[in-house]
Formats: sequence, structure tokens, C-alpha cells
Amino acid sequence: MRRVPIGARPDWRDVAARNGFHFHSLDGEPYWDESHAYAFTLAEIEADIEAPSADLHALCLDFVDRAVGDERILAGLHIPRHAWDVVRASWLRRDPSLYGRLDFAYGGTGPAKLLEYNADTPTALYETGVFQWLWLEDLLARGTLPAGSDQYNAVHERLIALFRTLPGDGTLTLAAYADAPEDRGTVAYLEDCARQAGLDCRFLDLSGIGLDALGRFVDDRRVPITRLFKLYPWEWAFADAFGREVGGTATRFIEPPWKAVLSNKGLLAHLHAMEPNHPNLLPTYFEGDPAAASLGASYVRKPLFSREGANILMVENDRVVVQDVGPYGAEGHVRQALAPLPSFDGRRPLVGSWIVGDVPAGLCIRESAGPVTTNAALFVPHYIAAD
Repeated sequence: MRRVPIGARPDWRDVAARNGFHFHSLDGEPYWDESHAYAFTLAEIEADIEAPSADLHALCLDFVDRAVGDERILAGLHIPRHAWDVVRASWLRRDPSLYGRLDFAYGGTGPAKLLEYNADTPTALYETGVFQWLWLEDLLARGTLPAGSDQYNAVHERLIALFRTLPGDGTLTLAAYADAPEDRGTVAYLEDCARQAGLDCRFLDLSGIGLDALGRFVDDRRVPITRLFKLYPWEWAFADAFGREVGGTATRFIEPPWKAVLSNKGLLAHLHAMEPNHPNLLPTYFEGDPAAASLGASYVRKPLFSREGANILMVENDRVVVQDVGPYGAEGHVRQALAPLPSFDGRRPLVGSWIVGDVPAGLCIRESAGPVTTNAALFVPHYIAAD
């Protein structure tokens, strides 16, 4: 794994505009950065990222199967009691999941270490599945990358294939905050994939979802929603006014309610308890567990529901390295062994491994200046170096 200076294409913004990538800069700050890229060997991808991703995702599904039958686990994950039957029923029906992203600390040596699983509402999907692939093709055509260079990226094809297999009436409503560029861009991309799969799609701002007198979720035309993709976390949905109505509706959700078990940092403690010697798992414990003291003077304290690095406390050798503020933490915390992100030229890449359905499908890099990956981290493309 190497950080390779390449130089940005002088016309990349025009290329982005032609391909609908309108959120390459956010709040006036860069988000997409192609001045350099990360190069991997095929062995690093296959042995260190892809294979462990498949293994860890399978372990996660085993945990869901345990969790839905154990109310102590559901309570410990801070899933509200009124949602337990909903979560359980969605798992027993085997409601299909669409995608998720395993985030690893990895620098090319040693096992990749799982930092968290963004299993419910991860973004950076279009950039991964489409724009970094277009970047690769363009740089190969220009001769900037050596002939034979490749990319670990089957996200686009697998999303379309999965949409084709979804049960239902052939319709799909997709909802997000319309005025949030990254969220809207992610959902627009998923809508395009679903249309390519033959589904009849409609976008709806989250505020347009309602509940009629028959207990049906409806859109802003009062038409019942049979299947809904929502870029809106389940922990928020369960706390909303309509949260108690999910179990009584015929609407099927993507992601399904059982994903609430995985989109929770408490998952990390349970996975470690299940496989304490797993090479890709870090020792992790709930905050109140006496075993957390075994982590010693270096650890990361994470709220169960935090996103984008919010409310993270990072301690190294009894010294506070990061103490972020934010809206999370009342739900409880876990402590995870410290696995610092590697440093490449003073920058710290986080390796995101995408799961589509139940299959590893591709990779993205989010690069930060500091030790925690926040919403200010840059998206940097990658390639597999030719032999």
C-alpha cells in the first residue's frame, strides 16, 4: 500500500459535472481529492481486505441471529423496547439488506483492524461505485496510470443485480433530506441503480412521509409506500413520533429494521466476545464492564450511536489525543483498544470495505489530517498496481 502523487486532471470538475457529481466540495471545502491516490497490491486487496470483510460480515449475521432472541442484548444496544418485535420480525422474514461499509485501520502490513461497521446509512457510495472508477478509466486512457492497473470495485454492478432480486411490487420510494447535498447525491445514485434494475422509483423528502388513518405509511400524494429506502438511521426513526407504527405497517424498509443491531458500536464488544482471538477484531468492551480496564492507558471511547467521529475520546498512554463534542453519548459507550490509523506523508487513510447484499464489493479511502476520521475527511481514489 502506497500513497502515490499523481496530479489532478485539469478538467476533473467538468468531468464531475457531466456525471452528476455535484458534492465534490462541501461547504466550500474540498471533499474529492485526486492529486494523489493509494496503490495496493492484489494480494493486499484479496487477503487483507476482501477475505476478512466476508468473514466479519458473516460473523455479524451470526450475531444478529443471537441478538433478536435475547432481550438483554437488545436492551444493551439501547434499542427501544417497542422496536424489539419489529427488529426480530424483520430478521425472521430475512428482509434483505442493501449495503454497508466496514471501516478498517490498515496500512499494508499486519491484519486490518475493524474500527466500526456502518451498516445502516453510509454515504460515499457514488464516489466509490462510479466516480473513482471513471477516474481509473480516464487515467488509463491518458497513460497516467500504467497499463494493467485495476481497481477493487464491483459496487455498481452488484447494486443493480441486488435491486433486481428484491421482492415486492416493482416500486421503490427513496427518501432523504433533499437539502443535504451528500445525502441527496447518495440517494440519487441508488435511484439510478434501481431504475437500471427495472424498478419504478420516486424520490421523496423525508418530511413528505406520512401515516394515514389505516396505519399505512404514505407519500405526499397519500399513496401507500410499499417499499422504502430511507437515508435515515433506525435509532432516529424509532425515536420519532411514527417510530411505534413501524411494526403495524405493510411497508418494507431498506435497510431493514434488523440492521439496527449492526449499526451500533455495541456490536464491536459483542463480536470481540464471540471471537476474542479474531485477528481483525480489536478488544472492545461496554463502558461499565470491569474487563475494559484491561485496555490499560490507551483506548478509544465511542458512543453507541456516534457518526462522523462525533463524541470520540481517544487516549494514548494516559494522554487525551482527541476529545470531540457532539450530540451523542447519552445512550452509553464502548471502549475499544487503540489502533491508530497509519500515517502516509502525514495523512491518515481509513479503508472502507463495502458489502453489497452479503458480498464484499469494493473499497474506498477517506483521508484525514488528524487521528479521527470526521466529515471533513477527503475522499481519495485507489487502484491496484499492475504486476
